[in-house]
Amino acid sequence: MAIQIETNIRHELKSRQQRLVEAMVTYGESTQLRRLLSDVDLALSNLDRGTYGMCETCHDPIEPDRLMADPLIRFCLDHLTPDEQDALQRDLDLAAKIQTGLLPKPELFFRSWQVAHYYQAAGPVSGDYCDLVAAEDGSVYFMLGDVSGKGVAAAMLMTQLYAMLRALIPLELSLSEMMARTSRLFCESSLPTHYATLVCGRASDSGEVEICNAGHLPILWVRKGDLGMVEATGLPIGVFSNQEFSARKLRMAPGDQLLLYTDGLSEALNRAGDEYGLERLSRLAGDSQSLMPQMLINACLEDLMSFQGEAPKTDDLTMMAIRWNGL
Repeated sequence: MAIQIETNIRHELKSRQQRLVEAMVTYGESTQLRRLLSDVDLALSNLDRGTYGMCETCHDPIEPDRLMADPLIRFCLDHLTPDEQDALQRDLDLAAKIQTGLLPKPELFFRSWQVAHYYQAAGPVSGDYCDLVAAEDGSVYFMLGDVSGKGVAAAMLMTQLYAMLRALIPLELSLSEMMARTSRLFCESSLPTHYATLVCGRASDSGEVEICNAGHLPILWVRKGDLGMVEATGLPIGVFSNQEFSARKLRMAPGDQLLLYTDGLSEALNRAGDEYGLERLSRLAGDSQSLMPQMLINACLEDLMSFQGEAPKTDDLTMMAIRWNGL
């Protein structure tokens, strides 16, 4: 286990141990409190012996995302009891339902803007982030990102990112300041191994768009007779607590679109091990300039399915198309 991760888990366990002892002093001992304290003491003892994070049945490492979500886990997925497996499945089903409920509607209209998105988790839950927020001044915020890692831990951090930005948007900060605060909060509330690539944009009724691309894949700017890109201008959020971010302004023409996506699209593989790639996506987008947002996304999905064939899908996939229809 990496030293920094072990240090964070030890700190979390020590904090739990102290809270449990204080609860027993305040409220008296109970079977449940004694059991929880015993579990924490055992985990700390295993850390000291160097055996923490190993399944007590097969002695193989426990899945890292499950350990980070619950540092008291003692068994890998293969050796859960039937009751534990049922409970885990219920939790995952509920988490997936909650996550789906956070998504915007598949196709939305905001005055002169038309937006469509597609969101597909590779497993029960996803580490991809997708959101749209209509501000009081009439502008529209759009966000799309990808949290490092997979599984439950990534999904929890995605939800955290959703809450952070939803809380910051009403403060009417500049886009750069909003991203800096998000990065600082994300960095302070997650493990050092976690970060998120993120695109955050603000679109106004006039067709002006301000975009901050923090370590994410290039955004495609689909224009009549042309195709532009908005590259990343900085590191992903959460890498350093004092990061600064810059934003770029675009002037959209009627019918222009922005296409955002995660690496579940650009890095998808076929059975031969070939990558879908940005070049193929750019050609498709350039040939689809006249399509409405939902139709553009459908065209991307059809082309991806044709490319992948029967190859397994191993990563979350999210796309968003944003079109300005003019005043």
